[in-house]
Amino acid sequence: MVTRILMLGEIYLILLIPILCIILFAAVAFIPKVYRYFCNWIFSDEKARSTILPGRSIAEKRLDSKINFEALKDVIDTAGYAYNPDKGIFFSTMEAWQRKMGYCRLYDEAAAPLSMIIDCEPFYFSYGGKRWLIELWKGQYGMTTGCEIGIYTSTGPDLNIPNIFNGTFYTCANDRETMYMQFYLKKNGETILSRKNRHWWLTGFKLGEFSEPSELVLDVYITFKSRRMRRAFVESVQRAGYTTDEYETRGNVVAIRFDEPHTKQPFSRTVSRERIMQKRNKMYCDLYQGITKDYSNMADKINAVKEQSPDLYKEIFNIGKTLPLYNTYKTITHYLNPKNSVL
Repeated sequence: MVTRILMLGEIYLILLIPILCIILFAAVAFIPKVYRYFCNWIFSDEKARSTILPGRSIAEKRLDSKINFEALKDVIDTAGYAYNPDKGIFFSTMEAWQRKMGYCRLYDEAAAPLSMIIDCEPFYFSYGGKRWLIELWKGQYGMTTGCEIGIYTSTGPDLNIPNIFNGTFYTCANDRETMYMQFYLKKNGETILSRKNRHWWLTGFKLGEFSEPSELVLDVYITFKSRRMRRAFVESVQRAGYTTDEYETRGNVVAIRFDEPHTKQPFSRTVSRERIMQKRNKMYCDLYQGITKDYSNMADKINAVKEQSPDLYKEIFNIGKTLPLYNTYKTITHYLNPKNSVL
């Protein structure tokens, strides 16, 4: 009798194993779906659901905090820039907050430590009772490849701030001092950015594009207010070491090809720092390209980055010359008042 019972038990066990496997498979297949449905029913708050539901698709996540184009424009405007969807470039606005900060050489020295590996080319000249500076920049601005033409003037004495700065502080050109400018930024011979406008700070930045400054050539055209002003500028171009193969004049227009810098570059841009920062910049650009490759417009790209990489999202809006760069301005504001300056 005992033997018969054991045999029946073995038969039942053999039959039970497949049944248990079927139950286990069903549990694995359907319980997460039931769990998801239950959570969706219980948690009406989208934010609460996003923290509890694992494995949600990108399409589902995009519904949580989608940025439309108008919202994107507001964020970009706060950074001092605008976006051209036809050209796919960011550019500085006429009344950007950067206009209040003026310019001095300290800003260029602060660039490399903030991941801006850029070539600088300043041209100094005098005209109309003022000292003028027209400076060109090109290179890698964090996650963007870009370029700039800036116009600045000064009528005050130089600053002499012990252990900080000794030189000229310039104000950004006012509306009467702006000039019509145009540029073409070429990478390995191909134009990747172009703009033209009457401005004090003509810029262009391409997000997610990684470049070494040596790969870039900037062709610049500036229309001066008079022939006398044009001559003063050309003399500064010649003093910088440019030859007639690198610049040309037609009427009041001066054309310059900015390839390798002729003037001394910032001390802060050391070989080791450049290598470290460019490795970081390339990593961010590659990550951005990987996340956004399936999207065609900028709002969708920003949404995708925001959902998949919050850290990268924070980096995106450090377009061009960022606010941390102009923290340098706070260091010298006390000395900009002649009564308090150490001259």
